[in-house]
Amino acid sequence: MSRTAPRYWAIVPAAGIGSRMGAVLPKQYLQLAEKTVIEQTLLRLLSEKRLETIVVAISQNDTCWESVKQNFSARVQTTVGGRERFESVLSGLRYLAGQADNNDWVLVHDAARPCVTKKEIGRLIERLKADPVGGILALPVHDTLKKVQQGVVESTLDRQTIWRALTPQMFRFGLLKKALEQAVEAGIAVTDEASAIESLGYKPKLVEGEPENIKITRPADLALAAFYLEKKV
Repeated sequence: MSRTAPRYWAIVPAAGIGSRMGAVLPKQYLQLAEKTVIEQTLLRLLSEKRLETIVVAISQNDTCWESVKQNFSARVQTTVGGRERFESVLSGLRYLAGQADNNDWVLVHDAARPCVTKKEIGRLIERLKADPVGGILALPVHDTLKKVQQGVVESTLDRQTIWRALTPQMFRFGLLKKALEQAVEAGIAVTDEASAIESLGYKPKLVEGEPENIKITRPADLALAAFYLEKKV
């Protein structure tokens, strides 16, 4: 039986190694404004008091998490993630299966997005809380986009219809779990939660995010993230 008031949970897939950073440590453990990237990310999520628990999915061979975990309360839990993002998210969903109701909400957020704002998270929740499916934070694209094949421009895309997907992405617990499990069973490659939901025929809503909500993928991104954190965006 579903509860009359759905609860909110979060999953942070953090089992990746971030090879494009060219660093010894996985990018989520690099230093950023006197803390690690993942600490900054978790602090932003913890600022949203409606989140019951944040489940961090880490690599089975992770040697850094224990030193980070001690800085947080029991509101931050851990499970073992997988090689791919969707495997880590699915692991987090299965971890929550005994606690979350199918009608509850799950917010999935990248470990390497430490500049997400409390305002963004709140906007996502408020805009989607009555929706039967869910949706994502996203930003409209302002640059001219080209479709390229083997280094040659084939066409110019209509940027009015293109948005950049951000996180958190927020979906009903039962629906997201079903979507990911069926995608795995069917061998469908899903790069984010929305694509799994789309594979079932649903159309996630878009909620406009903030430009500061960057994903750290290259060394230069750390300096930009530090600038945004100093601004306290």
